[in-house]
Amino acid sequence: MTTTSQIAVDDPRRPDVRALLERHLTFCLSETPPEHSFALDVDALVQPGIAFFSYRDGDGAVLGVGAIKELGPAHAELKSMHTAAEARGRGVGRAVLEHLLAVARSRGYQRVSLETGTTPGFTAARALYESSGFTPAEPFADYVRTEDNTFYALALRPSAP
Repeated sequence: MTTTSQIAVDDPRRPDVRALLERHLTFCLSETPPEHSFALDVDALVQPGIAFFSYRDGDGAVLGVGAIKELGPAHAELKSMHTAAEARGRGVGRAVLEHLLAVARSRGYQRVSLETGTTPGFTAARALYESSGFTPAEPFADYVRTEDNTFYALALRPSAP
């Protein structure tokens, strides 16, 4: 019996989640030189200040992941957004993004930033961010602009009480 899909806090060390994260890292490194690839591995995703979420279908299969990293009391970064190749085009990425933004609003963040790649492999990700209101931005935190990286930011309105 299947239930509806859900997005919830998850443990990146779970075998099925780890497998999707390994696919994510492999993809990122296939598109971007290692010195300009900032995808987080499992150990980095369990550090304090990072909230990690997964999207699971009604049968419990993990189809997408994403995380929020707190940069300061009013600023957060989106990390490790990835949709399983077999689930692309089904709204998983948008659902994860909307969930992460709702969490960010509930935590009182006023700005959400992200870094992503510039190659054609990241075209769908950039389109998703732009269609959700993210605009090109300057590098933030410890990032430096390169030909392999681009940056986006979104100003958040507080969530309604």
